[in-house]
Amino acid sequence: HIGGSDRGQVDGEILAMMRWITLLSDLMIPLIFVGIITYGLLQRVNVLESFFRGVVKGAKVVWDIFPTFLSLVVAVGVFQSSGALEVLTALLEPVGKMIHMPSPLIPIALTKFISSSASTGLVLQLFKDFGPDSLEGIMTSIMIGSTETILYTMSVYFSAAKVIKTRYTLSGALIANLAGIGASIFLGHWMVGA
Repeated sequence: HIGGSDRGQVDGEILAMMRWITLLSDLMIPLIFVGIITYGLLQRVNVLESFFRGVVKGAKVVWDIFPTFLSLVVAVGVFQSSGALEVLTALLEPVGKMIHMPSPLIPIALTKFISSSASTGLVLQLFKDFGPDSLEGIMTSIMIGSTETILYTMSVYFSAAKVIKTRYTLSGALIANLAGIGASIFLGHWMVGA
């Protein structure tokens, strides 16, 4: 038990520490830039010219992957607005019940395979409906943190790197995502005690 004056001192120390952490956080990016520029100058590198070369290369990469990115965004929009997500969710609900997965998580799991931003919108809605500390909220948090946007990642990175033969990437990524979904179900029930 902490007394009143001791409690005030502890709160003050925590507040002072939080101010230092906030200051360090605010300075981190500028310090990284200063460090990179300083290192470049010490190595006698034309930092500005190197920066411009990097910008040009980055713009070329963006230009190369833009068609893939745009087609993926359109496909996600069509998938959601066509009602296919709702139909697929309804078809998978019996499987979800069998593995003790709440039905509101099914559309999140399906969209996470394709698009992180689409699944994030569904996650925020789930948090509003059930709360982040509910069984659904905990499972969703674990699932989002332990799964990957497979189609987005493969299409963007493989097209940027001009990879044609993906070998076992898709099957391995699907297995990893299913393991993440399974872990979220198990850990969510374990954490809530359900």
